[in-house]
Amino acid sequence: MKKLLITGASGFLGWHLCQIAQQTWDIYGTHFCHPIKIPDINNIKVNLIDFQEVKQIFSDIQPSAVIHTAAQSQPNFCQTHPHESYAINVTASCNIAGLCADYRIPCIFTSTDLVFDGLNAPYRETDPVCPVNTYGEQKVMAEQGMLERYPRTIVCRMPLMFGTATPTATSFIQPFIKTLKEENDLNLFIDEFRTPVSGKTAAKGLLLALEKANGLIHLGGRERISRYDFGRLLVDVFQLPATGLKACRQQDVKMAAPRPADVSLDSSKAFAMGYQPLSLQEELEALRLFS
Repeated sequence: MKKLLITGASGFLGWHLCQIAQQTWDIYGTHFCHPIKIPDINNIKVNLIDFQEVKQIFSDIQPSAVIHTAAQSQPNFCQTHPHESYAINVTASCNIAGLCADYRIPCIFTSTDLVFDGLNAPYRETDPVCPVNTYGEQKVMAEQGMLERYPRTIVCRMPLMFGTATPTATSFIQPFIKTLKEENDLNLFIDEFRTPVSGKTAAKGLLLALEKANGLIHLGGRERISRYDFGRLLVDVFQLPATGLKACRQQDVKMAAPRPADVSLDSSKAFAMGYQPLSLQEELEALRLFS
């Protein structure tokens, strides 16, 4: 089988991607801070900020394609540690694109819906970017820098993702479920909207993009939903106590990073290509069965 290099295999998306991609690829998955052993995956520790180390990995593996999921993806951390996060989110990403150009192999980059300001949703690939926080700014710089280094880079803008906890990562629903089970207060925004998908669906979308996409592609879900309404759906599907579920607004919570109100993605282009997210109800019911 052809070799696929997946950066960030210890992350939530990277782990799910390794599980699905190994059916058709020989997988080399990288980690750094969080050691991980995935059966039937070649697990490699690498500091992506060290260009010589990354260059050596490319030389040793000779990959047929790369999917770059590794990132510092916590907006509040990026806001308070801009230089540290820039090194992985921008510099390392551009270096990887440059190496993919040298090897003339497909390069997928996972960007974010937070490249938009939240004022003109739903967003298509052709809409202008205008991030409101440092994380979004860094992803925009990475998108542009990678495409300059290697115009064949495929930029996949990812939505909010949820799903089964991995050995080294959780999604946002795990703390939600814990809080609700304990009947503690869970304050969720009624004025922040996204188009979420499960990690499994997102991984399938990335593999489809690797096969068929060019340039920019949005891999959002089919439903626009607020955090609060997502919480209500979670309560219904997982049959959780609803006593702690409270509605709030963004202005009620102090956060280091500003958050856009509505970064719902228009993913029509991906849908036409064969990307098929399930409904949120179906996704959550599938998770409940396997949890």
